[in-house]
Amino acid sequence: MLIQRFLLSLTLLLAVTLPAQGQSDTGLRAIGVSISDLGNPYFVEIARGAERRARQLSGPGVQVKVVSSAYDLDRQIRQIDEFIAAGVQLILLSAADTEGVAPAVKRAREAGIKVIAVDVEAAGANATITTNNLAAGTLACHYLADRIGQRGKVVIINGPPVSSVLERVEGCHGALREYPDIEVLSDSENGGGAREGGLEKMTALMTAHPDIQGVFTINDPSALGAEQAARQAGRDNFVIVSVDGSPAALERLRAPDSLLQATAAQFPGRIAERAVETGARLLQGEAVEPRRILIAPELITRDNVTDYAGWREGN
Repeated sequence: MLIQRFLLSLTLLLAVTLPAQGQSDTGLRAIGVSISDLGNPYFVEIARGAERRARQLSGPGVQVKVVSSAYDLDRQIRQIDEFIAAGVQLILLSAADTEGVAPAVKRAREAGIKVIAVDVEAAGANATITTNNLAAGTLACHYLADRIGQRGKVVIINGPPVSSVLERVEGCHGALREYPDIEVLSDSENGGGAREGGLEKMTALMTAHPDIQGVFTINDPSALGAEQAARQAGRDNFVIVSVDGSPAALERLRAPDSLLQATAAQFPGRIAERAVETGARLLQGEAVEPRRILIAPELITRDNVTDYAGWREGN
């Protein structure tokens, strides 16, 4: 109930329609934001970052409407069509399906709307702003290999088949291939990027593979669910690493008994702010290069967690 009230408050805050006086010459009067999951703090911070930068650039009159696709392509297509009908100038899009969203993106661009892909690729978008997800997976899994003595059995808890997830898993595999004594037992279990999915998939993986030394999950909610599964099973003999740098993960890194020992931190507010800036420049007729902008991740571990400012301060 508390989470539901928080999300309702956030939606009301971000979707508020303010008077159109005092707008700057950026061309930004209304922005539509379709992200994957407002239950995930990472995407909440993307929403906040987009609103923050839009207000800075265009004043308090700019409208910012944030919706969640819940990784549902049909739902996201409807959201894009609603943005087009509402006459927004800019859409920030975390695609539920990189290719499947292309016809809706095309309709938006034909209507004169700039479309910026955030977090994951979206076919046909004007530009993409995302974490260097390949590097994130590589950083996390090199650390995992070192923590388990460069030998042992590892499982990967996968996620929705979007570009960011695919690249993280690819980066992890690339890192682990450098260690001939490490065996990847499973990489196909899809936890949906959620704590509940991490709990479910880790429970199944522990049953199928009782001798696990390391776990890579594609994001922090999955990692927290995996750790919960281990606790419920009375297991404390493996290492978990992930991607995000979320407040909840940082709290676990500070705990002496945490199985989660590293997370490759993203900077969601920075991604969102850069996306709004890029859209505003495109609306002014500027050429933007490169069209795919990668934000470098930062590996946060038990050793350096006290030095990490976190998402809000780090943006």
